[in-house]
Amino acid sequence: MQLAGRSKLAIPVIEELLDGLRHQQLIEIRSGGGNELAYVFGLTDLGLRQAQDFLQKNQYIGPAPVAWPDYVARMRKQALQSMLISRTRVRDVFRDFVIRPSILDQIGPAMNSGRAIFLYGHAGSGKTYLAERMMKLLHGDVDIPYSVAIDSHIIQLFDPLVHKPVPVDNEPARPKLERRSFQDQRWVRCMRPVVVSGGELALPMLDLEFDPVSKYYEAPLQLKANSGILVIDDLGRQRVSPFDLMNRWIVPLDRRVDYLTLHTGKRFEVPFDVIVVFSTNMKPTDLADDAFLRRIGYKVHVLEMTESEYTRVFEQVCAEFDIPFSKASVQELINEFHMPRKVPLLACYPRDLVRQVRDIAAYEEMAPALSRGLMEKAWFNYFSDFT
Repeated sequence: MQLAGRSKLAIPVIEELLDGLRHQQLIEIRSGGGNELAYVFGLTDLGLRQAQDFLQKNQYIGPAPVAWPDYVARMRKQALQSMLISRTRVRDVFRDFVIRPSILDQIGPAMNSGRAIFLYGHAGSGKTYLAERMMKLLHGDVDIPYSVAIDSHIIQLFDPLVHKPVPVDNEPARPKLERRSFQDQRWVRCMRPVVVSGGELALPMLDLEFDPVSKYYEAPLQLKANSGILVIDDLGRQRVSPFDLMNRWIVPLDRRVDYLTLHTGKRFEVPFDVIVVFSTNMKPTDLADDAFLRRIGYKVHVLEMTESEYTRVFEQVCAEFDIPFSKASVQELINEFHMPRKVPLLACYPRDLVRQVRDIAAYEEMAPALSRGLMEKAWFNYFSDFT
């Protein structure tokens, strides 16, 4: 039973393997009885030598890998285009999010397309928060293997930081024939994966990572994100140049396939079923040429807020911090601080300024409020000599 639990193989398969190993005199019974699953097996001298030989080639210890063709077939079956997102769902997910309806009407079709999305606008305009909320639009469960095998090479794919298993009680009922196929424990039923990478992104992270000691591979970010979403945050601030990064993405974004290379030099095709969201405060034309930008299906410009939107965000933040909201105080802030200094109304400012108000009020032993005195101190603490 321990072998079945560790390898995730079905018991009949384990029994067949044990029988074969015994006939080859690679294992022997040490104790137990009743049936093969109750026995304790040990390696023979021949088995020990062969095990040592195998460990020289590969030290992977974990669930049995899924054959590469089976992985490709499953990815096609659970493709993103089977996940449809309606206007109703978008409005529901963003119901407490202050955002222009025109932007939501871009996001919905963009997610349905399964193609790349470019979010751009001022730093602090809410692009990262918007990308995080877009992740909640994903729905439907997918199957992720612990590992996959291509020829004799093993790629570890399941990542507990990325792949979130669906609780058993939450799994939808399936027809009998479909349930039978899901009994393969080498697959984990998960929510659609979400991978986020920022300034730490480097080109090697997009290739197979070979461990020369254990002699197996770790899957790259885009392979872990298959059937889900990959957010490249703060594009243009990575350790790799934007040109090199974009050049790496041209083929996958255009053809929906990627190509990875084993340390032996063998190159193979990989399904690329990923919604890539690029988020940047730089102009798209400063990051990529026209050829690349054409391959990005949707460009969403996250603009500075209107006065009404800015006021609504202040109201939400005040409610969160349990500070009395004053519409007149926000209007005074806009008229006397933002406008004279030409400071745009960005989504990040209300939270940052209200935090300053809270901190100053605590220091001065007074109740926090959007008073002229506290708001003015918060403003100059926050912006200093920059405005």
